Formats: sequence, structure tokens, C-alpha cells
Amino acid sequence: MSLDKEKTKSSIPRQAVLMAAGRGQRLRPLTDEQPKPMIQIAGRPILEWSIDALPPEIKEVIVVVGYLKEQITEHFGEHWHGRSIRYVVQTELKGTGHVVHVARPLLDHRFMVLNGDDLYLPADLQRLACYELAALGLRLADNGRFGLLSIDENGYLTGVSRDEPQGLGGLVNIGAYVIDQRFFDYDLVPIGDGSEFGLPHTISSMAQREKVKVVEAESWFPIGYPQDIKMATEWMREHIIKGDIQQINK
Repeated sequence: MSLDKEKTKSSIPRQAVLMAAGRGQRLRPLTDEQPKPMIQIAGRPILEWSIDALPPEIKEVIVVVGYLKEQITEHFGEHWHGRSIRYVVQTELKGTGHVVHVARPLLDHRFMVLNGDDLYLPADLQRLACYELAALGLRLADNGRFGLLSIDENGYLTGVSRDEPQGLGGLVNIGAYVIDQRFFDYDLVPIGDGSEFGLPHTISSMAQREKVKVVEAESWFPIGYPQDIKMATEWMREHIIKGDIQQINK
């Protein structure tokens, strides 16, 4: 897929926020003694793959940690493969929207945000980073447990499903975004019983006034259950281990 003529004139952001604070309840017992981002896929923790998939222009990674955070901080330290690594702690799990507010003191004007426990293609994140404000989506015949993005005729975000209906085909939200400080001008949108705040839902609110481009991904692999580990390894061997990340990090 090629970038359209409306891509941002801005440079690719230099910062990324990786969300890695959750407990990974669906992955128990694998997460009883290790945080989900440290589960190994093809011989490496998921979070390693997530960081290494980032565009090379991103020089600083802010990892939002929580559950068993010491395993993450001790593994990655202050630098990882040429990038500066900084940490902030989400002491209360109040959703993905709250994660960005936790990281706010460390953030520059514009930054990428993505799940630290999903597998992304480097090429997809590179294209996402080229837009001023953007969300990454993937077209699927069945959205399963994932929310759907709605777009207008020009590919801009118009909404995010709140009740996550299953069995529908469409453009699935896959948890990777480019936003800037304007995000903090908008109230966080509560989801579920109101105890958590959704990042995509807040970006959807933002999109009523700002243009948020939806970039279509080529592939993505979310890891939600123990049985996903084997399939994730197969996905990794097909899409990544062939050399994509190795080429980016040279």
C-alpha cells in the first residue's frame, strides 16, 4: 500500500509509548509469574518484537509498566538497540486512555502509541507514522472480540464501536496510533462500567474536530490466550523473521 497525497508534512515522531502495564488475565497461567509483554514468541519476549518493529526514527520509547514491572525494567534497562528507554508506572489500571495521561509528563508534541503485547509489521508502523494524526486498522471478515473503526469516503476516522459486536466484517482497531498534545484537550471517554477510559474512543471523540487518518495494515497478530502462542510463532516466522526487522535495525 502506498501513502496517499494527504500524508503529513511533519517528520516521523521521535517518541513512542508502549502500553505494558496489564495483568494478561486471559493468558493465565502463563502470566501468573511474568507480565504478558515478557512472554516469549520465537525465542524473544513480545515487547522486544514490539520495540524493534518501531520506525528507526523513533529514538525514545516510554514503556508504561505495572504488573511485575521489575521484569521489564531489568530486561530492557535504559537503552535497547540504540533507543533510549524510559518507564512510567500505571498504578491503577484505568484503561488505555489513562495510559497516555500517565505518560504525559515525558511526551513531546507528537508521538506514537501502541500495545506492547501485540505483534505488528514494521512496514505498517512506518506508514502509520507518516500521518499527523492516525490510527491503524486491519480489514477482517470477522472482528471477533475487537472493536471496529468507521471511516468516511476519504479514509478519516468517524467512529469506534463501543459494544464490540462480534461476527461482523470490517476495519478492526488494532491498537496503534499517532497523536499529539491536542489529545489532552479532550475528556477521556469512559467505557464498560465507567471505571476505565478508552484510548480509541477518546481519539474518536477527537476525530469529530480533528482529521484522524485510518491507515490499513497488511497484517497483525494479537495474543490473548495460551493457545495463541504457537500461532504467533508461526506468524512471526512468516512475516518478521524473514528479515524485515533485521533490515530496519542495521
